[in-house]
Amino acid sequence: MRIIKDDLTGPEIKALLQSHLDDMYATSPPESVHALDVDALRQPEVTFWTAWLEDDLAGCIALKTIGSDHGEIKSMRTTENARGKGVASKLLSHLTAKATESGLTRLSLETGTEAFFEPARNLYKRDGFVECEPFGSYALDPNSVFMTKTLLR
Repeated sequence: MRIIKDDLTGPEIKALLQSHLDDMYATSPPESVHALDVDALRQPEVTFWTAWLEDDLAGCIALKTIGSDHGEIKSMRTTENARGKGVASKLLSHLTAKATESGLTRLSLETGTEAFFEPARNLYKRDGFVECEPFGSYALDPNSVFMTKTLLR
């Protein structure tokens, strides 16, 4: 598997991100959907990576810098064909390494409370994330779980 910094112009990634947004709106109330669209992922404070198995898109992940030492994980998604193959774990490890290299000391994320999000919550827990209070501009929301992790240098 190769992981590359992506410019979000390929049709495969646009389709995966649209599928991600569709699932978020099908699963959570609109006011509880915090997923970013392609334009928001192209902002300077966001770095976006894709994972590829041969020539096939396998998944994506983004890091949004929200403070001098704090980053937020956004747009974590794997394709149907890549699920269960360790792609999400490798993307998360890649993002964590890049965040540490860039001087961040904390990573946080927001995910849903619904059963649909249970695999993601379990992945984050296995990686050392713990539940926390809302961070940044987030507010308490019964449909959101907030998690954070301190990065070791």
